[in-house]
Amino acid sequence: MGRVLLFEESCAVPAARHHDVAEACLRTPGYYALALYAQGGAPAAGAGEVNTDIIYLVTHSTPFSQAVLAILLLFSAVSWGIVLYKFWQFGRASRQTVAFLSVFRQSSKFSEVQAVCPTLTASPLVGLFQSGYTELNTQLRSGGNPEPAKPVATAVRPTLKSLDGVDRALLRATTVEMTKLEHRLTFLATTASITPFIGLFGTVWGIMSSFQRIGAQGSTSLAVVGPGIADALIATAAGLFAAIPAVYFYNYFTTRVKHFAADMDDFSLEFLNICERNFT
Repeated sequence: MGRVLLFEESCAVPAARHHDVAEACLRTPGYYALALYAQGGAPAAGAGEVNTDIIYLVTHSTPFSQAVLAILLLFSAVSWGIVLYKFWQFGRASRQTVAFLSVFRQSSKFSEVQAVCPTLTASPLVGLFQSGYTELNTQLRSGGNPEPAKPVATAVRPTLKSLDGVDRALLRATTVEMTKLEHRLTFLATTASITPFIGLFGTVWGIMSSFQRIGAQGSTSLAVVGPGIADALIATAAGLFAAIPAVYFYNYFTTRVKHFAADMDDFSLEFLNICERNFT
């Protein structure tokens, strides 16, 4: 009975107030959220405005973080310099190797090949040929034999004292040429392995700075934590920026060095076959 009376009393509300009551009932939490969204929503107190520009963050970071970034930048710059140099070196070596093999296979005398060697010094095969030719010429002259030649019929056939000696000379020359080709590639390997850890060290330092700010100011707002975290992430990104190209180009140039090594092995066998056919 009491509930019926309450319902009747609510129904007895004047029409003028009924509209106000209905509007008040519509003012739910969602209504207020929609109103704040429409007005742009004022930022929370203490949030502040955080500048996320990378240059700004780098220039306003701690001296230690700037030192880490400078080290990573130095590693990256030297690595790219080595990459460009190796592209030039290997391209030149490939072109001159093709030209040298053409001369070597068309000449009838080793002396003719020796004459063009000074113009093709970038080819690793030139070093092998000169080493083998020097050893061959030394053995033939010590035995009173004439100038060594590729297959040419002579009345007195020159003979070698030791074909193994020529082989050893070619092996020594191969080691020297491989060292030249691999020169500075170790720096790329070092950059690929060490720069991520340098960047990680800068990351840890930036996070430590963020926790120190939290302890000093007693606040975990974005304005307090953001700069340190951004500083840390920049160090991580810089480490990866230096390491990823170094890894890629180290593997690429290592593969090309293996191709040059295979060419030198083939040339050594070809040179030994000629010596065995004509001087033993």
